[in-house]
Amino acid sequence: MQHFEFEYPYAFLLLLLIICIYKCPLSIKKIIFPHTTLFSQKAHWFNREKLLYSIIFTLLVTALASPISYDSKNAQQRKGRDLVFVLDTSGSMEESDYSAENRQASKFSILQNLIKTFVTKRFDDNVGVSVFGSFAFNVVPITYDMHSLVYMLNFLEVGMAGNSTAIGDGLQRALEMLQKSNARNKVIILITDGYQNSGVTKIKDAVALAKKMNVKIYTIGVGKKSDYDAKLLERIAKDTDARSFEAADAAALQNVYKELDNLEPSAIRSQHYLNRQVLFTYPLAFAILLLLYLLAKRRS
Repeated sequence: MQHFEFEYPYAFLLLLLIICIYKCPLSIKKIIFPHTTLFSQKAHWFNREKLLYSIIFTLLVTALASPISYDSKNAQQRKGRDLVFVLDTSGSMEESDYSAENRQASKFSILQNLIKTFVTKRFDDNVGVSVFGSFAFNVVPITYDMHSLVYMLNFLEVGMAGNSTAIGDGLQRALEMLQKSNARNKVIILITDGYQNSGVTKIKDAVALAKKMNVKIYTIGVGKKSDYDAKLLERIAKDTDARSFEAADAAALQNVYKELDNLEPSAIRSQHYLNRQVLFTYPLAFAILLLLYLLAKRRS
């Protein structure tokens, strides 16, 4: 049986704003004109235009509420963990000659491909991604939809968060994601090739929060050991009961991922939709068409 629902129904509260289109007072100066009948046609169009704007706004809110259809929905009990990758996207990650097989490839592109391979095997994990450079932000919230995550990984690039290295900020963003996690095992995989030289969050404060939340931070130093703060990465991992790894080249990085594969899983409860279809594109497309019609009408 086909079911239908909205993922974010509270978005419909925005429809209350439509009242303003009709009720909010406008300050308009009166102009005396002897032949007001000339404006009757214009007034009629103005009323119809307000109605069309109301319909457009309603369609946009409907799209925002994210309508979906599905055959069935059930809660699943799975074994896995909530895992967040914290990736260094600073300028130094653009350096090549990291792989013996492909010396033209940058460290970051090799890292991207390895993460894609890694997460496609994580059928029972929830995974998120944060990036950091001069600042940090979350790119992919924690999800079990690995296809969407891999798709988003394609859009990551060196320098997207600036060219410095704010490790503390990167950890802080990841911990914010994990604060809502109900998984018993919460893991951060921090990957960097440099020294902390930017950001507002002190690394010791981020580590203290991780310990309080029982989050393990596995660290991976990419490239020559002299290029990154190996002692710092070892201390972060040790303080959170995790491990620190060295990845001098692409082959070593691949071996690190094999070791990470053996992390102990725990039970995760999540929603599973069968034959789920996202339908927000329909009201969105209709809203755009109506808006284009209005613009064309105004020009004419």
